[in-house]
Formats: sequence, C-alpha cells, structure tokens
Amino acid sequence: MSTPRIPGITNLSRRGLLTAGGALGAGVLLTACGGGKSADGSDSGSSGGSWAFKDDRGETAKAGKAPKKVVAFTGSAAALHDFGFDCAGVFGPTKLKDGKPDPQAGDLDVGKVTILGNAWGEFNVEKYAAMGPELLVTNMIQGQELWYVPDDSKKKILGLAPSVGISTSKKSLTDVIGRYAELAKSLGADLQAKPVTDAKQRFEKASETLRKAARDHKGLKVLAASGSADMLYVSDPAVYADLTYFKQLGIELVVPDKVTGGFFESLSWENAGKYPADLILLDNRTATLQPKDLAAKPTWADLPAVKAGQITPWLSEPRYSYAGCAPLVESLAAAVDKAKKVT
Repeated sequence: MSTPRIPGITNLSRRGLLTAGGALGAGVLLTACGGGKSADGSDSGSSGGSWAFKDDRGETAKAGKAPKKVVAFTGSAAALHDFGFDCAGVFGPTKLKDGKPDPQAGDLDVGKVTILGNAWGEFNVEKYAAMGPELLVTNMIQGQELWYVPDDSKKKILGLAPSVGISTSKKSLTDVIGRYAELAKSLGADLQAKPVTDAKQRFEKASETLRKAARDHKGLKVLAASGSADMLYVSDPAVYADLTYFKQLGIELVVPDKVTGGFFESLSWENAGKYPADLILLDNRTATLQPKDLAAKPTWADLPAVKAGQITPWLSEPRYSYAGCAPLVESLAAAVDKAKKVT
C-alpha cells in the first residue's frame, strides 16, 4: 500500500486528506442476538447458537457463536465501545506521540487494547494471527475498500478471520450510527444500558437544538473545508455522513461545483474566496492546518467568516456512535446560534 499524502504536502491525494490525523437506524430495534433481519433486509444476529452479520459489501460474516475476540479499526472499536462492546485489538490512529489517546480512539482504554498498527500502512499480521481473531471490523470510505487494511497484506489478514465493513460515505450520520449499533447488538451489547440510552437522548436533543438553530438562522451559509500549505479543500456535503445529516437538519452547506476524486474541490489559496460563507467548519485533525497556521495567508484572512471569527472545528472522521457524535452536533449548534450573516 502506498503511503498517503497529507495536508501540507503538495498534490494531496484523496486518500491522503482522508487519512490526515466523515432517520435513526431502525435496524437497531429490529435486530437482536436471537436473529432476524435489519432495516435493509440483511440477516444479522445469531440463531440456534450461530452468528451472522451481513455487512455493507453485501458479504455475510459467520461464526459458530457471537465473536468475542474482535479486532477493529480504531474509530470502529471506539464506536462499538460506546455501544457496550469492547474489542481485543485495534489498528489505525490510536496513540499520539505523547502517549495520549488519538481523538479517533474516543473513550477506549488505549493502555489495555492490543495495538496492531498506529498509522497508515501499519498492521502487524503476525501479532494479529497470534491473537486468534474471530472478527475484523472497519469502515469503508472509498467504495468497498476496507479502511486501514493494507493492500499488500490484505489477503493474509482476511484469511485469518471473517470481516465486516461498514460504509460511511454517501449516507446520513444516523444510518451509519445505526449500523454500528446493530453490529454491537449482534455481538452481545445491551443497547438498553443506561450509558447507551443516555447518549442517544443527548444526541437527539442536540439534533433538535441544531434544527432550531438552522431555522432561526435561515440563510446562513456554512462551508466545510480542510486547509493545507498549498490548498483549501472544500468538502462535498453529499459524501460525508455528518454533513449530510447537518443538511437534513436544515444547515445550508456550501456545495462545491468542481468536485474531483469524489470528496472535495481543491482550491489554490488565490481562489480561496470562491465560495462565500458565513461560518467555516474547519477540519481539526492533527495533520491539517488550523486557524493559527493559516493566519499568515492573506486570502484566508480576507474571508468574511474569518474576519468575523466565525470558524468552528470539524472532526471530519468521527466515531459513529451517539456518544461520539452528540458533542459534534452540540458544537455546531452553538456555532450556528452565535454566527451572523457576513456575506
């Protein structure tokens, strides 16, 4: 697998930007460990002592019983943890250089989980095999590509245990959350546990707050973007699950008209003002440039939203759980409520 390029490096690739550091799921209520079908008609859960889950590739992972030794992409493991299921191992951004949890790790105890890789292209296959894995779980951001599973060792990895891929692109946020809840439940998690129901209530309350803020500030234009040394990347709301959901709640998101690679439009800094916006959602992952880094760029400083101080952080690759996403919705609602029309 080739090394992805990240913001701050010329000719940023689509994968490079994505790796820098993205209606409530009715299927959750319909699918239990005792078997049945999800909202999309997929078989999941266990029946007669067996376990099966149909993923978003249309493939069905099967086992004699619900897997316990599950290894997952860090963000996937964090989402499952929020629903009450703990994975044995993870791969992907887990620890920062100072040893603290990466934002994608959420509430995982990174000191207790087995880390098979901490960066793009890292996956210790021997260590994975020695764990005796029963299931591998990860997101799918680009088609059916299993996120953070290296191409050069993919065949060997997938030969050691069944796998589940959850699609996170071109779907609404709640659909993706619903799929993770459905998977967690099939693995034995209790979705009626108080931490889970409390998180869901918080998410739903935050969503209504954002809906009201959008209604009260009708006409407010919001732009979601990532900054690098050479480019401003304007994201297409139709691709990102969170942006799609925000739009459903009434937020007027800027839609770029020259999207390349399926995710965003790349603007040189000379053209950074192409899309007037009142509020900027700025990608806050560690490898992207932040307001203090962009301050010296005249075209950034001249943007109306920047002049007005109307910039709010955007975690463009969230963990797909109610607990993980409620604070993000709350943050945007607060930013919208404070923002004024400046374009």
